[in-house]
Amino acid sequence: MEHNALNRRTALGLIAITVTGAARAQSGDYPNKPVKIVVGFTAGGPTDQVARIIANHLGEKLGQSVIVDARPGAAGSIGAAYAAKQPADGYTLYLAVQTTHAVAPYLYPNVGYDAVKDFTGIVRVVHNPLLMVVNPSFPVKSLGELVAYAKANPGKINFSTGGIGSSPHMSMELFRKAAGVDLTSVHYKGDAAALVDLLGGQVQMMMSSIAGLLPSVQQGKLRPLAVSGLQRSPMAPDIPTIAESGYPGFEVITWFGLVTVAKTPPAVVERINRETLALLKQPEVREQFTKMGFEIVPNSASEFTRFIAEENVKWGGLVRQLGLKAE
Repeated sequence: MEHNALNRRTALGLIAITVTGAARAQSGDYPNKPVKIVVGFTAGGPTDQVARIIANHLGEKLGQSVIVDARPGAAGSIGAAYAAKQPADGYTLYLAVQTTHAVAPYLYPNVGYDAVKDFTGIVRVVHNPLLMVVNPSFPVKSLGELVAYAKANPGKINFSTGGIGSSPHMSMELFRKAAGVDLTSVHYKGDAAALVDLLGGQVQMMMSSIAGLLPSVQQGKLRPLAVSGLQRSPMAPDIPTIAESGYPGFEVITWFGLVTVAKTPPAVVERINRETLALLKQPEVREQFTKMGFEIVPNSASEFTRFIAEENVKWGGLVRQLGLKAE
């Protein structure tokens, strides 16, 4: 009897040593090979640019190469589905955005991943508000005038978007719902094409990244009405927010953050969070993001994970309510 008990204790001890050793191999020795950041959009766009800034500096912090792996398509969901199926070891990260982790799962019938259950948040890196603009030929000069005109002319105002489910699209849909106005969406393949027709007067208005629209505003080619953040943007402090223009609590921000596969060891997640926050304090990194119009968002892994869940409730509910479907 004592011999059997001893054997059981020995076996349990060996199991404990094995588990502890595996945990140390996963966290204490991390990383011992290159890490990749998967991006769900084409090279050269803002998501790709953010990923490359992070990769360049995170590699120095981790002591390993950090590679950007572009897998574009289906509003970023192809890359996200690929990342979700990788081992939960912290060697595959994904640069999540509002579209991939709060809109696409509800817009596409089978995206191949659950944005909340299949991923764990690491850190929300940067965000920026959107800017609502109109063509200067359009006869409104404030948000109040826009709403009044829209109510007097239901369905006659066209707004351009970078595609169904994009931030420019969803932000306008949220505003349309908040203001109770009938606006018509015109979808393009990307923000650049949407902006061209806005500048040409083929559509009347748009809401998109403040960094992308501000140069045209400064040149007098577009008229600004409001920004979508809760606070005025440091880039354009004279432009009021939608929230202060009669819609308290209205907020839309374009955000970018690192996530990884669910059940990745917490020590690995915290290591990447810590090193990313450290690199975001570097003056050259802050300058790069500021020039792009982004604000840095220091936060913990748990805070970002909770934020993603909240964004799913907000945008998933809107997609369902409007009955939106991917083209």
